[in-house]
Amino acid sequence: MLLSLAQWLQTLSPEFGFFRVFQYLTFRAVMAALTALLIGLAAGPYVIVRLRELKIGQPVRGYGMETHLQKSGTPTMGGVLILLAIAASTLLWVDLSNRFVWIVLLVTLAFGAIGWVDDWRKVVYKDPEGMRSREKYFWQSVIGLLAALYLVFSISENSNLRVLELFFNWVRSGFDVNLPPKAGLLLPFIKEVSYPLGVLGFVVLTYLVIVGSSNAVNLTDGLDGLAIMPVVLVGSALGVFAYVTGSAVYSKYLFFPHIPGSGELMVFCAAMAGAGLAFLWFNTHPAQVFMGDVGALALGASLGTIAVIVRQEIVLAIMGGIFVVEALSVMLQVSYFKFTKKKFGEGRRLLKMAPLHHHFEKSGWKETQVVVRFWIITMLLCLVGLSTLKLR
Repeated sequence: MLLSLAQWLQTLSPEFGFFRVFQYLTFRAVMAALTALLIGLAAGPYVIVRLRELKIGQPVRGYGMETHLQKSGTPTMGGVLILLAIAASTLLWVDLSNRFVWIVLLVTLAFGAIGWVDDWRKVVYKDPEGMRSREKYFWQSVIGLLAALYLVFSISENSNLRVLELFFNWVRSGFDVNLPPKAGLLLPFIKEVSYPLGVLGFVVLTYLVIVGSSNAVNLTDGLDGLAIMPVVLVGSALGVFAYVTGSAVYSKYLFFPHIPGSGELMVFCAAMAGAGLAFLWFNTHPAQVFMGDVGALALGASLGTIAVIVRQEIVLAIMGGIFVVEALSVMLQVSYFKFTKKKFGEGRRLLKMAPLHHHFEKSGWKETQVVVRFWIITMLLCLVGLSTLKLR
């Protein structure tokens, strides 16, 4: 919005030439982060008060950690604050004609809507389980598949018109169209190597990345500040990749695929980082508010969508290693419990409690120790991920 205004003012008079600074992507990214941060800090106290007045408090599962019982009633659905800050800041500073920003923003808000319904049921109907898994995965799958079908052609072409042409060509060809190498799966640490996926493979991979990252972040969101700081770190790192793939010069120099328009995602990533830091101000231990599923599902989906656009799905798994391990810990715990119950008549557990952060709590770690140590691990993993920019 502000970019369009600045360009219009420049056409009126040479005196407005200083507005050329708005054309610099890095400037708009910095301003987006600051704007989202200020919006979050300013609106945070009001949102928390309103959530308390509406009695939107976090219910605690009866089989959860005993030390978490005192958190019952803490305002939840604070993710609304994050999404509002991200959306407002992004719309202010981004190029509104950019199709990649719109798809990421729509996916983020759509997953946020799913989380909002889930949280609302927990609060209004006093059901700690919220939306049932089948219903939640159904709507996640619908949004994930629609996004995947758009992105498979959007990454291959430079305009929405060409995207439609490629889609119709795909249909007329009997669903058999060769995609350019930049739509393949890129392997980190290896120069100019991509694995061709085809349309079906791209759609399946994109669906798994978006839905998987959404649920992985949601599972990680179990302690004060545990999920939001890794989201900020991973999102910021993805912003760097977006800047590189969106630049014809840097992408060629670093042997990355050039995806015109993807650089604008750096503004979205910056807004997400600013909004996340503002939320952390209120979410740090002892938390004044929880983000809830409305925030966790949305932020995870946005990370997955951005990673797909900048072709860094594997790097996302590296940098978001905490999210991956948390999700795997739940899957392994449930699978092992069902297997042993069927074989021995009694369910057994691999971990003291899942997700993994609860296992460490059960092992004697304090909540703040778990959170800060997971942050440190994420910082290291992000550095590893960023190293793939040059170590190829």
